[in-house]
Amino acid sequence: MLAALLYGKEDLRLEIVPDPTPDLGEVVIRVKTATTCGTDLKVWRRGGHAKMLQLPTLFGHEAAGEIVAIGEGVQGWQIGDRVVANNSAPCFQCFFCDRHAYSLCPNITWNNGTFAEYLKIPAPIVQANLLAIPPNIPDELASLTEPLACVLHGIDRSPIQPQDRVTVIGDGAIGLMFVAVLATRCAQVILFGGNDNRLEIGRQLGAFQTFNYHQLGQTIPEVVRGFTDGWGADVVIEATGVPEVWETAIACGRPGAIINLFGGCPKDTTITVNTERLHYSELTLKGVFHNTPYHVREALSTIASRQIPLELLLSDRRSLKDLERTFQDMRDRQAIKVAIVPGD
Repeated sequence: MLAALLYGKEDLRLEIVPDPTPDLGEVVIRVKTATTCGTDLKVWRRGGHAKMLQLPTLFGHEAAGEIVAIGEGVQGWQIGDRVVANNSAPCFQCFFCDRHAYSLCPNITWNNGTFAEYLKIPAPIVQANLLAIPPNIPDELASLTEPLACVLHGIDRSPIQPQDRVTVIGDGAIGLMFVAVLATRCAQVILFGGNDNRLEIGRQLGAFQTFNYHQLGQTIPEVVRGFTDGWGADVVIEATGVPEVWETAIACGRPGAIINLFGGCPKDTTITVNTERLHYSELTLKGVFHNTPYHVREALSTIASRQIPLELLLSDRRSLKDLERTFQDMRDRQAIKVAIVPGD
């Protein structure tokens, strides 16, 4: 089969590799649509990821498809079933899983390789995070289940009240997904980003106000205070993965605020926090990573409801042979998410 392999920084190669075959408890799916992700972009640019993969590796982690082969011992699935598989599954047996902190499980089974004609799903994921796609959901929307599950996990870790005013920093796909979900749950969402087209999508997804940080006459925290009676936001979501922006996010919160540091920064980077403000303003700083089986199911259900126009996030539909150009376009802010169709 044709598959994309990542060898290093911006070193992505299309190669012919053996077709996967399922072992005990596994299934193989034909990839109908694999969507690109901001995490994929960061991994491509940085040449690695601290947890999810080791180079060289099959690449990509968001996909929808249909089952074409079933391993021994698999029950409840048939050839031809339309499915979406999360890119991970926790062990359900460790210290953290006992406390339902599944994203902290040290024994997570990871799976990469969606940018390919076929994808093998490991047994733990088949058991915990392989879901049937409802008939009313097209493949390209079903493929968004994994990133939306991460966003829903992030929101649950930052308790939002209906009257809250929330600031989101970052107009990538994840930041825009945060806006879309939060707009249904709280009073006001303010979005900061650097691309007018993406900010317009943010408005269509329910943002109360949007600001291009390239065009501000004030700092981001000053703008936020201007919309929050001088106090700052109740909840701040950082969705860029840039250490300096983490510090900006902290400065945007009111006393007692929750600061969700969601965007993963490069390995070994650090930030500076004003200890006086952290202490006396009783700020809560939260790092939130990945998702849980509960949120994977909630994400697919949310997509199936069609209450959020997530199709606004899909910039284009392209062949697997255009993958390298796709990541270049994402790097240059010319695309948000692209539906890669290996069969095209």
